[in-house]
Amino acid sequence: MSFEQEMHLEEEYVMPTFKRKPVEFVRGSGMHLYDAEGRRYLDFLSGIGVCSLGHCPDVLTRAISEQAQKLIHVSNYFYIEERGEVAAHLSELLNAGCGAAGVPPERWKSFFANSGAEANECAIKLARARAKKKAREAGIDPQDAPDIVVTLVNSFHGRTLATLAATGQDAFHVGFEPMPSGFTVLPINDSEALHSLFERMAHRICALLLEPIQGESGVHICTAEYLKDVRRVCDEHDVLMMCDEVQCGIFRTGKPFAFQCFGVVPDVVTIAKGIASGIPAAACCARGEYGDILQPGMHGSTFGGSNIAMAAANATLAELVEGNYQDRVTRAGVHLLNALASLPNITHARGVGLMCAVDLIEEIDATDIVDRALEAGLVINATGPHTLRFLPPLICTSDDIDEFAAILRGVLTEER
Repeated sequence: MSFEQEMHLEEEYVMPTFKRKPVEFVRGSGMHLYDAEGRRYLDFLSGIGVCSLGHCPDVLTRAISEQAQKLIHVSNYFYIEERGEVAAHLSELLNAGCGAAGVPPERWKSFFANSGAEANECAIKLARARAKKKAREAGIDPQDAPDIVVTLVNSFHGRTLATLAATGQDAFHVGFEPMPSGFTVLPINDSEALHSLFERMAHRICALLLEPIQGESGVHICTAEYLKDVRRVCDEHDVLMMCDEVQCGIFRTGKPFAFQCFGVVPDVVTIAKGIASGIPAAACCARGEYGDILQPGMHGSTFGGSNIAMAAANATLAELVEGNYQDRVTRAGVHLLNALASLPNITHARGVGLMCAVDLIEEIDATDIVDRALEAGLVINATGPHTLRFLPPLICTSDDIDEFAAILRGVLTEER
């Protein structure tokens, strides 16, 4: 079927929730995508931070193929191969930063889902369920238990109604009111606002949910001082600290998880995107006693933790650890940030590891740059009128970054 026919069918039969770019990708290999006409594109978006190992790596396609020939899906009513291995591997990786934070390692338990929004829904339910459990144990009516989840301005936690309500960007709420209640927002890196909120309403708060590095708003980074302050406040008031690592986790920063860059250990971590290199998979992981809050019947998923998803996640995690990606991503990230800082017509470059962004001068439209980059064979993304975001596959090398920078430099200086 021709590209024109595909476009026509989508226009006729697919809800127009995305304004798609005029290209049809039909093949991928490593850092590159290929369109229907065979043209090659350097990918610095990786399916929005999903394709950790690049496109169609042998280790992943082999694991998926072998599993698909054995068993694809049986539901969560039964045990399956690799689910326990993935959960144990996540627990080990989540504990990797405990020593630096001065916290003893504990067992982490995982609930497997299909998307970041689902993982965050699980975290929200877990926080409220814990608060009600504590209330019952104290002889208090569970209806009077704290139920507010605090999030940050410019955060993004998903597209379901609850995770949308948790998202600290009013633009995403328009047209879907009334939003579910039980959420309030704070400005990022503002400890004064944090303390003021808890002084006024700590008795109503059950959790604080934040991204250590905000992705969808343009790669805005929490400071180590702020995250440590959040940890102290949560400990003081017996409130869960929950990190949304849907985009910044799974070695995207170089560390297994972004919170490990800041010397803190949260109570709950949500994961998705890069965990299975393109196969839908996600997890909500809870530390120690918090991993036993949700009991049979309290939460579930039909497809979460499926045979295919667990095979892909197991292969991905093994490759990231055995392939020394912690060092590889850290080195590549330094090279990428230096390359971005040298580009013309930008006002600010920022990021950690292979999660970076630049702000453009006001005269330049970021969406126009994305379109022109695509014409030049480079896949990137805009998160705002003057902000570009870069999430290349974690296999990215210095040569890839040099090629990327050369293309983007040409686009940014091209006269139109």
